Amino acid sequence: MDSAMARHDINRSFEMAVFVTVVEAGSFTAAACKLALTPSAVSKLVNRLEARLGARLLQRSTRQLHTTPEGDAFYAQSKRILDDIDGAEREAAQGAAPRGRLRINCFVPFGVRHLLPILPEFARRYPDIVLDVVVSDAVVDLLEDRTDIAIRTGKLKESNLVARKLGEDTMVVVASPGYLERHGTPRTLADLDQHNLLAFNFRCQNETWPFLDGAGGTLQVTPQGNTQISDGDSMRQLVLAGMGLGRFSRLHVQPDIDRGLLVPVLEAFNPGDSEIVHAVFVGPGQQVPARVRVMLDYLLEKVKLA
Repeated sequence: MDSAMARHDINRSFEMAVFVTVVEAGSFTAAACKLALTPSAVSKLVNRLEARLGARLLQRSTRQLHTTPEGDAFYAQSKRILDDIDGAEREAAQGAAPRGRLRINCFVPFGVRHLLPILPEFARRYPDIVLDVVVSDAVVDLLEDRTDIAIRTGKLKESNLVARKLGEDTMVVVASPGYLERHGTPRTLADLDQHNLLAFNFRCQNETWPFLDGAGGTLQVTPQGNTQISDGDSMRQLVLAGMGLGRFSRLHVQPDIDRGLLVPVLEAFNPGDSEIVHAVFVGPGQQVPARVRVMLDYLLEKVKLA
């Protein structure tokens, strides 16, 4: 029974390898040359794979092959699985030393204040790991973007991803002293109607700011302003320049508050809500490579959030 299951797994990985080669080569004939198979054998194998999955992965014409949406998703996941298998074999052959390319995606304030400063020491510890870091507030699909670890805030949707909590941070509404001199300091929630509330354009359209309503509950205020912006650090720059009010995590703006460049407002109405910061990675069912594992442990060791 065990040997039959092993043969089945080997066949599945071979099917993935053949499909990936077909997609990358662009034709059955070119893939067959790379795999030392006949074009008909490659075609039959892909047909068998589609039949087993119950989904069409390729659109065929006399001259070209195109992946379907299902084919795109299967290609991305197959590529990652095959890369992980190769990495596991290399690690085993080389004494499990962490090595290879490690792609990390993190939001801007965390990257600037927490991740980038600790990377030099990590690079000294693990000289065989090549760091590929993307600092952006855009949310990526880990599989499609071939990202190993993503640093994210807020609630996580249920998925096949695993999250390690790095900490959490409270939220604060701030403005520059210059803006408050020109427009006045809001003292009540009703005063917000007279102010420019800056919003993000990468989040869902129902983004709201919560405030205590004075009666034991919270009131959600939809930011209404003349500008929407794509990332937190750009919004911080606009608020520093006196363009309006912005809502940030404290880790993002606390240095500006300490220097007097930004001023918290409506703190009496601050509900004290917080955002949890997670390191997210592909979860159970796929081996976590050593390069990913050591970075996760390093983040837990080095990142200290209030």
